[in-house]
Amino acid sequence: LEPNAVFVLCGITLILLFLLRACRQFPGCGNIVTFSQFLFIAVEGFIFEANFGRKKPAIPIRYYFIMVAMFFTVSVVNNYALNLNIAMPLHMIFRSGSLIASMALGVIILKKRYSIYKYTSIALVSLGIFTCTLMSAKQVASDSSLSEEDGLQVFLWWLLGIAALTFALLMSARMGIFQEMLYKQFGKHSKEALFYNHALPLPGFLLLAPNIYHHAVLFSQSEPFQVPVIRLTLPIMWFYLLMNVVTQYVCIRGVFILTTECTSLTVTLVVTLRKFVSLIFSILYFRNPFTAWHWLGTAFVFVGTLMYTEVWNSLGPFLARWRKRPKEE
Repeated sequence: LEPNAVFVLCGITLILLFLLRACRQFPGCGNIVTFSQFLFIAVEGFIFEANFGRKKPAIPIRYYFIMVAMFFTVSVVNNYALNLNIAMPLHMIFRSGSLIASMALGVIILKKRYSIYKYTSIALVSLGIFTCTLMSAKQVASDSSLSEEDGLQVFLWWLLGIAALTFALLMSARMGIFQEMLYKQFGKHSKEALFYNHALPLPGFLLLAPNIYHHAVLFSQSEPFQVPVIRLTLPIMWFYLLMNVVTQYVCIRGVFILTTECTSLTVTLVVTLRKFVSLIFSILYFRNPFTAWHWLGTAFVFVGTLMYTEVWNSLGPFLARWRKRPKEE
C-alpha cells in the first residue's frame, strides 16, 4: 500500500471513530472500541497468518514481547500523565512532537543523516501541528471552568507529568526504530508483526472487562438500524463499531506494511499527519473557530509534507519540458 492510500483509509476510520465517540450517551466507549479492534485483528491473524498456532514465527517471539511492552509502557505513561496536573491540550501538544523525537533518535541510534530538505520539512510539519494544537488548546482552556491551583507541590507534580510525557515521546520513537531494526535483521514480516502485536496484549483487557461489558449493554440498547443491501437490523452503535473495526484493520495493516517498506521517520510522518487531520476534523465537526493561526499551521504542514516527499524533484522535469514547449512551437 502507498502512504497516500494508508492515509485515506485511516481518515475513514477516524470519521467512524468520531461517530462512535460523539454520541453523548456513550462518552467512555474507547475501551470497547480498542478491544474489538485488537480481538478482530488477533482472530484474523490466528487463522490466516499463524495457521491456528501451527506456524512458527519468523521473528523470535521474545522480540514481540519487547515491542508490546514498549507499546504498553507508552500507553500507560501517556494516560497516567493526565493525573499529574497535565491538561489535555498540553498532552496533545507534546504528542505532536513525535516527528522531532523520531528524527533525533534516528540520528543518535541509527547514525542516519538527512538532507537539509528533510530537516526543514520535519521542522515545518512539527511547527504547523504545534501551532494548530496550541490555538485549539487555548480555545479549550478559555472554555474551562477549572480554577487555577498554586503551590510548590502542584508545580512539582506538573514537572513530573512533563517528564512522563517526554519519556513516553522518546519511548514511542524508540519503538519505531526497534521495529525497523528487527525487519532489517529478520526480514519483512508485516502480517506476522500485526498478529503478535495485537494478540499478545489481549489478556490485559481482562482488567477492563467491567467497563467493556457495560458499554456492550449500552450499545445493544441503541436505536435499531437496517444495514443497506443485506437488510439486517441491528443496534446502530454495533453497526458503527463493526465498520470501525473493519476499516481500522485495513488502516493498521497498511501502517504495518509501511513499516517494512519505509523508514520509521516516514511512518511517523504518515501517522502524525493522520493525527493532524483528526485535529482539523474535530475543529470543523464541533464548530470551533478556525482562526488565521490555524490556516498558518495548516500551510506549514502542507508545505512541509511536500518538501518531505520531494515532490519538487518530480515536478522539475515536467516544468522543464513545459518551458521548452513554446520555443519548439
